Amino acid sequence: MYSKINAMALFGMEGVLIRVECDASSGLPEMSMVGFLGAEVKEAKERVRTALKNTGFTLPPRHVTVNLSPADIRKEGTSFDLAVASALLLSAELIDLGKLPEEAVFIGELGLDGSLIPVSGILTMVSAARDAGFKCCIVPAGNAAEGSLVEGIEVIGLHSLTEMPELAAGRLTALPCRVRERLEEAAGSDEVDFSEVNGQSVMRRAAEIAAAGMHNLLFVGTPGSGKTMIARRIPTILPAISLEEALEVSKVYSVCGLLSDEHPLILWRPFRSPHHTVSPYALVGGGAKPKPGEISLADHGVLFLDELPEFQKAALEALRQPLEDREVHIARVQGSYRFPADVMLVAAMNPCRCGYYPDRNRCHCSDAEVSAYLKRVSRPLLDRMDLCVEAPTLRYKDLVRKAENESSAAIRARVEKARARQAERFAGSGIRFNSRMSGKDVKLYCPLDAEKERYMKRIFELKGLSARAYHRILKVARTIADLAERENISLEDIAEAAGYRGPEEKFWR
Repeated sequence: MYSKINAMALFGMEGVLIRVECDASSGLPEMSMVGFLGAEVKEAKERVRTALKNTGFTLPPRHVTVNLSPADIRKEGTSFDLAVASALLLSAELIDLGKLPEEAVFIGELGLDGSLIPVSGILTMVSAARDAGFKCCIVPAGNAAEGSLVEGIEVIGLHSLTEMPELAAGRLTALPCRVRERLEEAAGSDEVDFSEVNGQSVMRRAAEIAAAGMHNLLFVGTPGSGKTMIARRIPTILPAISLEEALEVSKVYSVCGLLSDEHPLILWRPFRSPHHTVSPYALVGGGAKPKPGEISLADHGVLFLDELPEFQKAALEALRQPLEDREVHIARVQGSYRFPADVMLVAAMNPCRCGYYPDRNRCHCSDAEVSAYLKRVSRPLLDRMDLCVEAPTLRYKDLVRKAENESSAAIRARVEKARARQAERFAGSGIRFNSRMSGKDVKLYCPLDAEKERYMKRIFELKGLSARAYHRILKVARTIADLAERENISLEDIAEAAGYRGPEEKFWR
C-alpha cells in the first residue's frame, strides 16, 4: 500500500516542506530509503524499525521503499524519524489517521524505545508549516511548548509511538497558543542597573545616545575604568522587546538548540559577549552545515566584544558587511542562507597591550608596540562605530561616593521617547532607527542650514573624515536632538556628536 506523510526540513532559518512517501509491496522483506539523504537520515531506517518493534507494532514481511521528496534537496538531521514511522504504519495498514496526513506535518526524532526526542528548529519549522497552509503539527512533547508559540496552527505533542492510536482516534488535544501571555509574563527584574555605576558621566551619556538611536559604540580606556560594567547594563535601558522581535530572536535560538520546554520564548533583549578566541564562523555564522553565529544570537539586542584588538582579524573583518546589511548572507553549493543580524555593536578595548597609554608613568609599551596593537582594529571597522568614547581612570572619590545615581528605568524612559520620535518620523519608510538611515535619508531627515553646513565642512576637513564617518556624525546628532526633543539639529548637537569621534583622532591619528 502507498502512503504519504508531510515532514519539514530545516535550511538555515527556513523550513522546507518534505514529502515522505512509503510503498509496501510483495517481495523480499527489505526496507530501503532514497531521496538524497544524509548519514543521519539513512540511519533512520534502523531507528524506526527498532522503535516500532519495541512499541508493539509488528510490520508484515514486505518490500518497503521510502522516498523523501523532492530528491534534489539534501535531507539532514533526525527530525524525519516520526514522519517515516507514520508512513510505515499507514502503508502496513496498522493505523488509520483519516485526513490527518494531508492536514498535518510530522516532526521528531525517535529513540529505540519508541519515545519522541526533541529536535532543534521547531519554532521555524512550525511557522513554515503554518505559512504553507497546514492546520496541525505533530511534534515531540518536549517541543510542544515551543511549537505552540506559533499562532494559527495546532500543535500536538507526542511522548511515544504508543500514543499513535490515540492520535488516530482524535483523543489528543493541541496545546493552546500562549505566546502573548508569555510575553506579558515578568522576565524577572534586571540583575544589573545603571544606578550601580559611579562617575563616568560621559560614558553613561554615550550609552544613552547609542541605545536611543541603535548606534554602534566603542569604549577605549584603561583597565578597570568601567567599560565592561556599563556595556553589560545597556540592555537594561533598551525598550522592552516586542512580540515580533521576540519570535524572530527565539527562532534563531531554536535553530541553535538553545530553547528549553520551560523557556521556549526569549522574553528579553539578547546580550551576547563571545570570548576573543571566537572563530569567524562562530561569530558571524557558517560552517559545513550553516548555522547562526553570535551576531545572529544577539539579534535585536547587544553584541559586546570585550578586548576588541585581541579578536582574530578575520573575525573582525567578517563583521563589516553584516553591520551594514543587518543580516548575514552565506553562500554554499546547495543554496544560500540568510541569518538576521540587526544588532547594536558595543566594543571595549585598552589603548595598548598593558592598558595605560598615553600615561608614560605607567605604560612602558614602545610607540611601535602601541601602533601595532591599535592597528589590529582596521579603519573600515572603526568607521562603522558611531560613537568612540574614551574611558578615563575612575577617581577614588567617585568610586566611594554614596550619592544616588540615575537608574536604568529613568534612562530607559528617555530612550523610549526618542525611539517614539523616530518611529513617527520614519513611518512608512521602512527605517526604524536613526542609525539605519542611508546617505539619501540623512539629507532628507538631517537638513542643515548654511551655518551648520560650514561647521560640518570644517569638521570634515580637520578630522579627515570618510563619507561614512560624516554621515554617522549627522545620524548621532539627530539622535541627540531626539533625546532633547528638538525638531531640528542644533550646532551643539553636531559638536557633541563630533566629540564622540575624538578618541579615534587621538589614538589612531
